[in-house]
Amino acid sequence: MLWLVLSTVFLGNSVAGSPAPVPDGELVGIIGGDSAPQGKWPWQVSLRVYAYHWASWVHICGGSLVHPRWVLTAAHCISRKEADPSAYRIHAGDVYLYGGKALLNVSRVIVHPDYVSAGLGADIALLQLSDAAEGAANVKPVRLSSAPLEVTPEDQCWVTGWGSIGMHEPLPPPYRLQQVAVRVVENGVCDQLYHNVSSEHHQLGKIIQDDMLCAGTEGRDSCYGDSGGPLVCKVKHVWYLVGVVSWGYGCGWRDAPGVYARVQTYEPWITRQIQSHP
Repeated sequence: MLWLVLSTVFLGNSVAGSPAPVPDGELVGIIGGDSAPQGKWPWQVSLRVYAYHWASWVHICGGSLVHPRWVLTAAHCISRKEADPSAYRIHAGDVYLYGGKALLNVSRVIVHPDYVSAGLGADIALLQLSDAAEGAANVKPVRLSSAPLEVTPEDQCWVTGWGSIGMHEPLPPPYRLQQVAVRVVENGVCDQLYHNVSSEHHQLGKIIQDDMLCAGTEGRDSCYGDSGGPLVCKVKHVWYLVGVVSWGYGCGWRDAPGVYARVQTYEPWITRQIQSHP
């Protein structure tokens, strides 16, 4: 079984022009999902880097606006811990990936100090924006929970992104944000599933660490290019950010749910960084 980290750069066939609308019900997945309505997930952003081949800022990962000037993404989306902030841009406020909206500059990049690789945990990073993003149409930070937040398989949870819709099938034009409802899988169950599907890990200890969270079922999952994006759950009528797309075996495979960084574990660290860098 191949170890697949969700970090493949997404380069579309075209990054220019005005995209045509896609019917809301068209099943062109994240994996097994459909097109997101404009404004439904106002915290979703796209993390961009400059591709000289395309002469454009292209999507590499998702992210979540957690504060008017801060984006949370996956550490594995950042090239190195001392990354140059000017190497990144943020797209916010539009379900169409290349819809012509002005990109936001990044002034600071903070990778969690414990991060080594996605499979070892601490797969989160913060990007500070040069200017506040809030106030624009369809842009709003997602809630973090400072109190203990227990998410169960019964809770309504969704993952969103512009990633691939199949193992070797990138999202087609017009590159519209995709959404899919996923079911949270308890860590102990998920850990056993990953031991079952991976022969080389039979001798290892825990695969799914305490700072990870699993979600997804066969045919409903995040995939390449969704890395860093949000897993949100509605708890007591409020949407909370509970996970950051991190890694997994394949996309939408049977008995291999997607693995996410557990945001609750890192909420104190996130809050400290935001308060320390006004």
